[in-house]
Order: sequence, then structure tokens, then C-alpha cells
Amino acid sequence: MRISVILPAKNEAEGLRRTLPALARTLPEAEVIVVDDGSADETAAVARELGARVLSSPYSMGNGAAIKRGARAASGEVLVFMDADGQHDPAHIPALLARLDEGYDMVVGARDGRGQANLGRGLANAFYNRLASWMTGHRIEDLTSGFRAVRAERFREFLHLLPNGFSYPTTSTMAFFRSAYPVAYVPVRVDRRVGTASHIRPLRDGLRFLLIIFKIATLYSPLKLFLPTAALFFLTGLAYYAYTFATQHRFTNMSMLLFSAAVIVFLIGLISEQITSLTYNRGDSGGDAGKA
Repeated sequence: MRISVILPAKNEAEGLRRTLPALARTLPEAEVIVVDDGSADETAAVARELGARVLSSPYSMGNGAAIKRGARAASGEVLVFMDADGQHDPAHIPALLARLDEGYDMVVGARDGRGQANLGRGLANAFYNRLASWMTGHRIEDLTSGFRAVRAERFREFLHLLPNGFSYPTTSTMAFFRSAYPVAYVPVRVDRRVGTASHIRPLRDGLRFLLIIFKIATLYSPLKLFLPTAALFFLTGLAYYAYTFATQHRFTNMSMLLFSAAVIVFLIGLISEQITSLTYNRGDSGGDAGKA
């Protein structure tokens, strides 16, 4: 199989000087694509000097946008995504590819606790993993890892779902599980990044990552989010009605409002479930049409 390795890069000249030579030693025949996301340093020049194909953006569009550009341009049957900052060791790629040969459609390099940037990020990722595992019914060891190997045909089915920001690993993982494409995990070591600090800012991106939680739920199985919420409104309304009936012997407007909210939230969940089904059927139909 022809392999394409895609590295989204923004101001990662120093990281590429370490990553690309190691990548050439590990996979000398692979197509290597560096997507320069509006870098202000020598990222593009270093990548070309070291033999990579470079796709440059005139301004920063986001990590997810770089992933999508690279996936569209790649010619390989298998796509390998990894960071350009030196954290991901190309020596782990053969292990990812070996699991693909066992029949998986996506194999993710799973970091342990030492591979997290800090305690806060580690706790947040652990929470995301538990939430996603509950949503899918499958154990997810590292939902946000950007080090993964996928079958190109499968991955391109979901390009329309991927955001331009930092949550492409989350979205693609959930999309594969939702479409019954098998996913595997391989433990990997993550090194300290080279060059500039991480582009993720805790304060700026905290709310964004919180919204990812809700995006996971609405993208994968909306009723798992809306049904408990509707039940909470209903039980609160029932408890309030019991209280007002016992103390005032009447049915209040607040109880009616809570019961109405429960019905509305439940109906929104049903509609969202139908939209989700149609969204994934779109991808399935596209894949079937391609095979035909």
C-alpha cells in the first residue's frame, strides 16, 4: 500500500528538522506532505529542503483545515497524521500500520499520562475519553491524539464533518465508531515538543473544548444527551408539583413550564437523532457510490 504522511505545521521549523529526517529513515518510500498553516518562520523552506511536499496557506486556517487539505492532496491508500513539533516518533508508525493490516480502518497512537502537556490537560482528556466511551459503548483510550493511521477512502467520507480547529481527532474518531469502522489503539511515547509553545491556550480554548463535549454527544448519539436532560426537567417538575400540591393544593405555572421543557427537549433530541442518521447515511451512500 502507498502511504502518505501528513504533518500540519504552524511555525514548526525546528520540529521539522528533527521529525522529517527520522520519518525518511522509517518510511523512505512514503509520500510526505507538510501543510504550512500560515507560518511566520521557515517552516515551508525547511520542509522543502528536507524533501517534503509543501502545501502553504497564505494565513492560518486551523489545524483541522490543514488536515483536510493534506487528506485531499494525498495520493496514498493509507494516511498517517502526526504532529510536526517533534512529539511523535516516526518509529511508532510501523506498529500503527501493522494493526491496520489486521483489519482495522483507523489506528490511534494512545498517550499515557506522561504524554499529556500538563495535569489540567491530562484530566480534561481523561474526562473526554470516559464520555466518548460511554457514548460509543467502546473503550476509547485517547480521544484527542493527533497521531493516527487511517484508510484514506474511509477518512475522506467524513471530511465534511471535520472542524477547522483543534478537534479533528475527536470528530474523526466518533465518526468512525458511528459508522461501524473498526478502531484500534497502540501505546506510544510522546516526547517534549520542539520550538514554540503549544498553539492551544487554556483560557482561550477552555470554552471551546467544553463545547467539544456537547459536539461529541450531538454528533454521535443526540438522545444520550437530550433524554437525560428531558428526564431531569420532568422529574424536577414532578417534584415541584408534589411540593406545591402538598403545601398549596394546586398545580403551578412553574410545574407546567418544567413539564413543557421536558417535552420540548425530548422532541429536539428525536429530531437531532434523525439529522445525525441522515448525516452518516450521506457518508455511507457516498462510499457505496464510489464502490459501484
